Amino acid sequence: MTLAAIAAEAGVSLATVSKVLNGRADVSAATRERLEEHLRRNGYTRRNASQRSEYIELVFHELEPSWSVAVIEGVEEVADAAGLSVVLSVSGDRHSPASDWIDGVLRRRPLAVVLVFSDIPPRYREKLRSRGIPFVILDPAGDPAPDVPSVGSANWSGGLAATRHLIELGHTRIAAITGPEDMMCSLARVDGYRSAMNAAGLEIDPDHIRFGDFLPGEGERHGAELLASPNPPTAIFAGSDLQALGVIAAAAARGLSVPRDLSVVGYDDIALAKWMSPQLTTVHQPLRRMGEEAARLALRIADGEQADTMRMDLATHLIVRGSTAPPA
Repeated sequence: MTLAAIAAEAGVSLATVSKVLNGRADVSAATRERLEEHLRRNGYTRRNASQRSEYIELVFHELEPSWSVAVIEGVEEVADAAGLSVVLSVSGDRHSPASDWIDGVLRRRPLAVVLVFSDIPPRYREKLRSRGIPFVILDPAGDPAPDVPSVGSANWSGGLAATRHLIELGHTRIAAITGPEDMMCSLARVDGYRSAMNAAGLEIDPDHIRFGDFLPGEGERHGAELLASPNPPTAIFAGSDLQALGVIAAAAARGLSVPRDLSVVGYDDIALAKWMSPQLTTVHQPLRRMGEEAARLALRIADGEQADTMRMDLATHLIVRGSTAPPA
């Protein structure tokens, strides 16, 4: 289906169709939506071999150096091997990029897009597909649609391994602090914690499960509240290494020593984990490899290959360092 045929079918000029394809703002919302529908219905894709772009666009909702650098390095390694560059964008919130991003990416027309989000709205997916721009979601914190290619990690297994380690050390009063309650990775990590506790026949104090964000401040706040409670835990599994850093600060503020008085396990295995004092026992999340696999999958789709699976979960594993010990 040619552009001229689509323009005739929609009753607009060829210039208007071109403006919509290029993400121009000077087209009314109603006309844009109508043309998008024509493009979708006719399976129109903009790109051909002669128009092949030379870069991958990597999109974050925030650039948190402690973990985003590893993702960037993974994507860059694959892009460099393919003779491509990487362009970074920051947009939206943890659920999806902002509405102005989609117009911009349609103008830029990258070869492929890797998005570090929970999901992207169906209308964004259709716009990207209608232009032949493949996309992959990395470390989805939500539950992407079945037809959305994504790369994540085994969050439930990570929570299970962290809690089992504390149980094997002899701890029975174990608390879990995790991320936002509307993120699947937060829920999966705490579900792994629950499974380990239930399998060991240990009672879970409802107050010992806390939701917040993955930053140090929430780890410190929840850690302080837990340690000041009538039945304080002897061990805390934190949903991120940054949260664990906050928990250790809360323990120090109460004159408690880690791991003598409190054992702490983190999650992610960021570079800081082995430079903390004590060095942090943590669940290694393969952030760099996740970036590599997301970029590889996006490039395979860009080359016209059919993805073997739409969802890839990479293994996590526990790294034992100095922040855990048997209870005093």
